[in-house]
Amino acid sequence: MINIGVIPVAGRGLSLLPITKSQPKEMLPVGNKPIVQYVVDELIHCKINRLLFVTGPDKSSIEDHFDINKELIRFLRYQGLEESLAELAFERENAAYFYTRQRYQNGLGQAVLCAEPYVNGHRFVVALGDTILGRYNSSNIVGRLAEVFEREGGEVKGVIAFDEVSQSEVSHFGIAVPGKSFGDCFELVDLVEKPRESETPSCLAVAARYVFSPDIFEYLHKTKPDANGDIQLTDAIHLLLKDGKRVIGVKLPQGDLRYDIGDFESYYKAFIDFALHDPIRGNEIKEYLKNELKNM
Repeated sequence: MINIGVIPVAGRGLSLLPITKSQPKEMLPVGNKPIVQYVVDELIHCKINRLLFVTGPDKSSIEDHFDINKELIRFLRYQGLEESLAELAFERENAAYFYTRQRYQNGLGQAVLCAEPYVNGHRFVVALGDTILGRYNSSNIVGRLAEVFEREGGEVKGVIAFDEVSQSEVSHFGIAVPGKSFGDCFELVDLVEKPRESETPSCLAVAARYVFSPDIFEYLHKTKPDANGDIQLTDAIHLLLKDGKRVIGVKLPQGDLRYDIGDFESYYKAFIDFALHDPIRGNEIKEYLKNELKNM
């Protein structure tokens, strides 16, 4: 059974300055929760309940958020604010949280390497802390990745989620070179990092969720830094595939909307989308936007 999740959250979020100057990007609110809480909720929903955050400088608010705040609970009870108290239910989830510092912020691959001692030879999930899958209803894609991993047996070294994107977007993602398909899965032949539109092998983009065997660490250690000095997870997967290891891709279900929050445009769109579909406040927000748009 796979129950270890690694959540990289060490990035500086430079494309979202100045709001990320003192606030981690992963703690920015989308709708009524910070981004990283959606990720944690998703993993717990998929029975991944040993969670390691790979953090960086000025990320202590992530630890504070998932701690139990007894003083706040007492205050809310004293004030009779039961509705607000209910919003802290996530603190009581059956999950264990661990934290390690990525001392050198040299890419996603290096962040995953920080988890090697904690993983300790077990299979594990990687879920990027700045990408939400689904909207209010948690995605089950991690559970699907784990199911495929266990079904296909020991020869599989990785199972990766992929999302169909438009050809104009391929230059922003790691893109699959797909092989034989079976159901919602396909054999991964190779990965190409941010190809040109004219040269892309497909429109299947890595969707920020992975399941790996511990073999990935061997290939991360072998991976050479790129031109920016970063160790890329995509490059390690490329080496693993080149060595004849088997990796499977799984396509996101149609209903699993992806919110990859990397700049202001994507952040604004995500916030608006979640606000409009809020089960309690959504109708009010829709009416407000309709009136605003009429006056523009």
